[in-house]
Amino acid sequence: MSESARGSGHLQKSRIVCVVGTRPEAIKMAPVIRAIQASAEFEALVCSTGQHREMLDSVLSLFSISVDYELSVMRPGADLNSLFSRLIDSFGGVLTEAKPDRVLVHGDTTTAAAAAVACFHRGIPVGHVEAGLRTWDRTQPFPEEFNRRVIDLTADHLYAPTEAARANIEKDMRRDPHKIFVTGNTVVDALLQTCEILDADPALSAGFDARFGRAEDARRMVLVTAHRRESFGQGFRDICAALRRLGERGDVEVIYPVHLNPQVRGPVFQLLGNLETVRLIEPVDYLEFVYLMRRAALILTDSGGIQEEAPSLGKPVLVMRDVTERPEALAAGTVKLVGTDPDRIVREVGRHLDEPALAAAAASIQNPYGDGRAAERILAALCGERASLVTV
Repeated sequence: MSESARGSGHLQKSRIVCVVGTRPEAIKMAPVIRAIQASAEFEALVCSTGQHREMLDSVLSLFSISVDYELSVMRPGADLNSLFSRLIDSFGGVLTEAKPDRVLVHGDTTTAAAAAVACFHRGIPVGHVEAGLRTWDRTQPFPEEFNRRVIDLTADHLYAPTEAARANIEKDMRRDPHKIFVTGNTVVDALLQTCEILDADPALSAGFDARFGRAEDARRMVLVTAHRRESFGQGFRDICAALRRLGERGDVEVIYPVHLNPQVRGPVFQLLGNLETVRLIEPVDYLEFVYLMRRAALILTDSGGIQEEAPSLGKPVLVMRDVTERPEALAAGTVKLVGTDPDRIVREVGRHLDEPALAAAAASIQNPYGDGRAAERILAALCGERASLVTV
C-alpha cells in the first residue's frame, strides 16, 4: 500500500486509477468509476488513453465522468506494436505522478493490456474487470484473446462476469481462488442506467424517433455493427453482400453505424453506399445506440458487448463470428453464431424475421450476464481488501 493510503492508526482514502481507451471500455467502466467516486473509502482518478478518441468523450459525458489524465496516444496508420509501446511509456508517467494503490483495467484492449503490463513492471496491483473470457484461440478475436490472457496473468484481483469465466481462469492459470470474484457484467449496469435516462426524458426519444422514423411507421429495423480485424478483407465484402441482400427484401431497413477504421469504411461505403434500405450512418453515441437497440427487431453484430446487452432488452442477436468468448449467451439461446458467409447470414436473419416464435423466445430469456449490480460487487471486493489492511 502506498503512502497516500497510510495514516496514523487509521486508513485514509485509497487511490485507484481507472483506465479507459475505447468506447466499450468507457461504457463498461463507467458504473465502476461512479461507484468508486461515490464511496467514502476511495479516491478515483480516470486515465484516458484516447485509443478511440472520437467516440470516447460522449460516453464520459453521458455518465458525468471527468478525465484526470489524458494521453492521446493514437497516430495515423499506427500498428499494434507502436501503439503498445506508446501506451507503456505514457502510462508509466501516470503511475509516477498518481502513485496509485491499485489500477483497474477492463476487458481485452491494447490499452488495458499495456496498462496492466506497466503496473506489473512496477509492482502495482491490478484489478481486471471482465476477467476470464476465452475462445482458446489466440487469433480469434485478434488481438483481444491474447490481451485478456496477459491481463489475467498480471492482475491480482479478477472480476469475472460469470461462473464460466471464473472456471476459465482456474483452468488457464493457477490463481488464488479468493482473488477471483464473480460479479456479473458491468455493461448491464451501464445499459440499465442509460435506459433510465431515456425513460426519464421523453423528448430524447422523440428526437431520435424524428431522426430514425417511428417504429410503427417504418420497416422492421435490423441494427448492424461490424468492425472486427479478423474480418478485414473478404470477410467484410461477404458481410456487405449479405446486407445488400437483406436490404433487397423490401420489408426491413438495415441501420449500420459504420466504424471509423478505414479498412471497415472502404468496403462498406463502396458496396452499400447506394441502397435506400441500407442506411450507413456515422458512429452514434451510446445513448442513441441504446435507443436503436431497443427499437431493433434483430441485431447483427461482431461485437462482444452487444452479446451481453441485448438479452436485457429481449433482442435476438446473430453474431458474425465463428467463435465467441461469451458461451453463456449461446447456451441461453440469446445469440447464435453465423460467421461471415452471406448465405448463412441471410438465411438466419430471415428465420428470425419470419418466425415470430424465435423473437418471442429470445425476449423471454433472462440475461445470463447479470442484474445490473456488478459495479456494486466490485466495490465490495475492493472494500473487503481494504478492510483487511491494518495500519498502526
